Amino acid sequence: MLSGKTAVITGASRGIGKAIALELAKNGADIAVLFSGNHALAQEVCEEAISYGRKAKSYQCDVSSFAQTEAVVNEIVKEFGTIDILVNNAGITCDKLILQMNEEDFDRVINVNLKGAFNMIKHTYRLFLRKKSGRIINISSVSGLMGNAGQANYSAAKAGVVALTKTTAKELAAKGVTCNAIAPGFIYTDMTKEMPEEVLSEMIKQIPQKKMGEPSDIAHLAVFLASDSASYLTGEVIKVDGGLYI
Repeated sequence: MLSGKTAVITGASRGIGKAIALELAKNGADIAVLFSGNHALAQEVCEEAISYGRKAKSYQCDVSSFAQTEAVVNEIVKEFGTIDILVNNAGITCDKLILQMNEEDFDRVINVNLKGAFNMIKHTYRLFLRKKSGRIINISSVSGLMGNAGQANYSAAKAGVVALTKTTAKELAAKGVTCNAIAPGFIYTDMTKEMPEEVLSEMIKQIPQKKMGEPSDIAHLAVFLASDSASYLTGEVIKVDGGLYI
């Protein structure tokens, strides 16, 4: 489905990003795995992708840095020849009520989750224009659509990702480039595994399907959005949340 394509996935060493990277590789794409801290985990993702017969390489990058993202995009293009698919998944949380949240808590989450997506789009924009093709997939969140107590920074960033997605889609639509967002709900990742059982139980009660999603649920949609089958779909925000926000 994606044979001959090169995909760049930020925050791809674990969780949703890892699932997306490997699903893209399973469907034929070569992958550039961007990570911020754990080189060993990023290498594991690359090795699994290579076992599928794909080319894969990891790159350490702080996506909140304009200079680092520019440098890594240039390096990827030099190594892979081009970029066809960009998945902006990198994200962090620092959950506190606004009363306890300080400026650094707010700025760091905005800089990684929102500015990071802008940085990566900015530095691949001309390439997509020249190619007159491309797929940009931004990972937002239902928290960015409905808000969530204790997540003023995260919800604001993810709401910003939605607006960034729609703006990018409008700017690039006539050039054959699509830009869509996925808004996950409660997904079972390493982060949620560490939550107390009673907290998870209360979360699940809020979900009409009465279960958490899996990273694969997001990955399967990402593959579709990256494919030719989604060529007439742009500027959309698709919730994958078991009915949490209807």
